[in-house]
Amino acid sequence: MLVYAIVLFAVAALFGLYLISRVFGGRLPPLPAALLHGLFAASGLLILLYAAFLAPGAPMPVLVAAILLLVAALGGFVLISYHLRGQLPPKPLAGIHALAAVAGFLTLCGSVFGLI
Repeated sequence: MLVYAIVLFAVAALFGLYLISRVFGGRLPPLPAALLHGLFAASGLLILLYAAFLAPGAPMPVLVAAILLLVAALGGFVLISYHLRGQLPPKPLAGIHALAAVAGFLTLCGSVFGLI
């Protein structure tokens, strides 16, 4: 089940790379790309949250990954609010969102593939 979450997060990360390159380039990303990024990330997060908190026996790194990715999701909600207002989001906020997501993704991958 967690492999499905990893695949969804990986696709979301590809969209995220495009989005953050636009933000750091000073341009507002296209809304469809932002929505697809959020859709893939939210789908992965739902699977991860189920596996971490409802399925029995989740290891501690999976719980940590879930919390990190939940923090990233909250940052994503703030970022999309800027987007819906037609404003370029603050670069530090976009960077923190990306760092939290990458940390959560790597923690999840490390746990699933037996690296941590």
